Amino acid sequence: MSPTESTAWTSLAVGLLVLALKGAAWWLTGSTALFADMLETVVNVAAATAALAAVRYSAMPADENHPYGHTKVEYFSAVLEGALILVAASMILQEVYGAVFRPRAPEQPLVGIVLSTIATLINGTWATILRRRGRRLGSPALVADSKYLMSDVVTSAGVIAGVGLVAATGLLWLDPLMAGVTAVMILVSGARLLRESVGGLMDEAVGAEELTAIRNTVSAHADGAIEAHDLRTRHAGRITFVEFHLVVPGAMPVSEAHDICDRIETALKDRLGNAVITIHVEPEGKAKHSGVLVL
Repeated sequence: MSPTESTAWTSLAVGLLVLALKGAAWWLTGSTALFADMLETVVNVAAATAALAAVRYSAMPADENHPYGHTKVEYFSAVLEGALILVAASMILQEVYGAVFRPRAPEQPLVGIVLSTIATLINGTWATILRRRGRRLGSPALVADSKYLMSDVVTSAGVIAGVGLVAATGLLWLDPLMAGVTAVMILVSGARLLRESVGGLMDEAVGAEELTAIRNTVSAHADGAIEAHDLRTRHAGRITFVEFHLVVPGAMPVSEAHDICDRIETALKDRLGNAVITIHVEPEGKAKHSGVLVL
């Protein structure tokens, strides 16, 4: 089992544990805010399941029908998570609407607060670990899961505070208010996640910092070449694709030009990790400037 897959399994197990704790907190209290918090965790579990399936499928090697591999499937998992978030938010808002007209005091609020606090601490710890692992492993599905988990921690903290205030003050309207705030925060998180995931599906280029690093790497290892131009990049899950044209002197032997390409490719893979590099070698008549520039 790969590190990415084992992490996805752990995320699912953590999600089920947290769901059990939050479900018990809602069941014992009847709080609308705790219901919203529990429903958000239902989305977590569904998303963790989708992430696990995506991680397993993306690990499959390239085949005849998918010569570039299956890594982009992880973006579909992130898109699904974003869509589930929007559904959960709409369900919470429906519950809030009913609670506004039929407010009720939470039962056993202290027990509910304790259970929800334990669940939130577990979520926060795992979200931090998951974000680091997801970035190290280059997994969009795991990174997306960690971002939503962290937003869940923030909303859960607000819900716990709200339930505590209801118990302390007797202001019943605070319970549906906190549930409504939770729904709005979930909507914002879901919209952001959808935008990032769709960017990956649309072959979005690497970020400015990473692009600068690629340009500097090519320039530093292209001795003997005249110029590099038409640089294009994109992400596909854990893989970064880099493509550009390398202009060399017309009289340069093919073997020497090949050595330059190998040197650049090795340096880029050392810098980027999982990467596919495509270099088109062209004669000097194709140069747009003199000197090894990356355009």
